[in-house]
Amino acid sequence: MIKSELVQRIAEHNPHLYQRDVENIVNAILEEIVSALARGDRVELRGFGAFSVKHRPARAGRNPRTGEHVPVEQKSVPFFKTGKEMRERLNRDGLDGATPPSPPAA
Repeated sequence: MIKSELVQRIAEHNPHLYQRDVENIVNAILEEIVSALARGDRVELRGFGAFSVKHRPARAGRNPRTGEHVPVEQKSVPFFKTGKEMRERLNRDGLDGATPPSPPAA
């Protein structure tokens, strides 16, 4: 599902709201999550999960094409940990009754 599909579904479930208002709400929520992460805050949505930032230290990397060692700078990466309720629901219900994808052939 992409953001426009999410907006469409929410608008369908809430006919009293205009689709552009739903889009503004979704954008505001996502922007606030990103802003909080940029400040170094953790965003927890009970039952859904928690967004946080993990810091990766600088390290020595390798150029896969040439094999040359190159420095990789430190960086911050977003991290999401699912909530207990989401994990339980996914493991109980599966993926809406669909069979999980098979592993790729070796």
